[in-house]
Amino acid sequence: MTRPRVAIGFLGTTLDRNGKGAARWNRWRPTIGLCRQPELPLDRLELIHGLAARDIGLAERIRADIRQVSPHTEVRLHPLTLGNPWDFEEVYAALHDFASAYPFDTEREDYLVHITTGTHVAQICWFLLTEARYLPARLVQTAPSRQREEASDPAGQVTLIDLDLSRYDRIASRFRQEQAQGQSLLKSGIATRNAAFNRTIEQIERVALRSQAPVLLVGPTGAGKSFLARRIHELKRGRHQLEGRFIEVNCATLRGDGAMSTLFGHAKGAFTGAQNAREGLLRAADGGMLFLDEIGELGADEQAMLLKAIEEKRFFPLGSDREVQSDFQLIAGTHRDLRARVADGTFREDLFARINLWTFALPGLAQRREDIEPNLDFELQRHAREQNRQVRFNLEAKRRYLAFAHASEARWAGNFRELSASITRMATLADSGRIDEALVNEEIERLRHAWGLESTVQADPLLTGRELDLFDEVQLRAVLEVCRRSASLSEAGRELFAVSRQEKANPNDADRLRKYLARFGLDWQGIKIKA
Repeated sequence: MTRPRVAIGFLGTTLDRNGKGAARWNRWRPTIGLCRQPELPLDRLELIHGLAARDIGLAERIRADIRQVSPHTEVRLHPLTLGNPWDFEEVYAALHDFASAYPFDTEREDYLVHITTGTHVAQICWFLLTEARYLPARLVQTAPSRQREEASDPAGQVTLIDLDLSRYDRIASRFRQEQAQGQSLLKSGIATRNAAFNRTIEQIERVALRSQAPVLLVGPTGAGKSFLARRIHELKRGRHQLEGRFIEVNCATLRGDGAMSTLFGHAKGAFTGAQNAREGLLRAADGGMLFLDEIGELGADEQAMLLKAIEEKRFFPLGSDREVQSDFQLIAGTHRDLRARVADGTFREDLFARINLWTFALPGLAQRREDIEPNLDFELQRHAREQNRQVRFNLEAKRRYLAFAHASEARWAGNFRELSASITRMATLADSGRIDEALVNEEIERLRHAWGLESTVQADPLLTGRELDLFDEVQLRAVLEVCRRSASLSEAGRELFAVSRQEKANPNDADRLRKYLARFGLDWQGIKIKA
């Protein structure tokens, strides 16, 4: 048995009034047309109308006409007070109250919401309330016949709009895909397997697309602050949130009048040598993005003017009595502890508060060692694009380089910039497009020299030429050190197994150590000879 079907909708104060006298039957009227659909019979129509006498009269006439074309359809009239039918808040509240008070019986009746009549605001509110399930219904839309003569089909046509959640799943999936593309753009050239850094990128992507507030990137030199700032600019331009240029300046390079002039511009004759007026980088960034790297190096005067420019979008060029305007988004970068600089009076507290709304820490390479391997591949791809020459690692050479790169002795003080330089050197020297073990060993010695490690890390003759996992290399190096300072195999064993030997009734430390050394082709006598 088919359940009763109930429709809810507004009286169409214009369309439902279409035609007078007998002529009205030859005109399409949406509420009448809804009740004349043979494949969508209505058992009841809940018709909402205004309180004006004109609206009440029209509602009664429509109910009488429906009785003629669809006598089985009961029409219930619902007067509704709306001071301004175009006020979203008022309309939504009124329809929400209507839905909350209506005695829906979803086990016995099916419901439709007619969205053709009423203002656009009312239609939007119907949609929102239905999608949120305040109205347990499907949407229905009516329209005049597509034929040229309206009189040929005054019933018009009807379309059901089922709010199938799978459609929203697809929309949500597309949104997630676009979000992933935004994150991919930000990470392009910053290959990472680091979970914490991935979360940081996700937050930056959301902030970049939702906020115009300044962003502060904190991290060591070479951690990718400038690169990420450029990507944020590209992301916002791609979403039409910025139209202007990306302007970058390293504040550590600015000094004296040159600093003021570079940032804020100057008037002609503002200082000795100022033969022409200068626009300045803040004006050049109008409508775009300004990246001030090492903002902590700015002088006190520059900090004061920058604060005004950020807050008011106006400032005075050096030597000028006329303000200029520039609306830009600021990204600041620093490797300094700005809080400490505020404490010692070298950085303005109010400026720090203004740029500290969104602060993101970019870890250095030493804190993201899992990202070394994917960045090897990225750097080789970049080298191939720039030099039109493919270069690859030999398998063992790559293992050797990664073992060193992950070791605690590898300082990576220059972070990803230093890693990039290291890969570039090996790729440039690689014959036949292959980086072999000899090239890797040369590069390792070059890095050790740069980091001043010669005096602390000596090549062990017993380890030279061995291909070992980093774990085995570190462990074996420690064992050899104990053996060389011990008088006997037993003495070395007692020191190396001081804890575990307590659990054995008859510990044989010498035999245990002898077997460990044999795994690597070593013996006690050979160690002592090469001590």
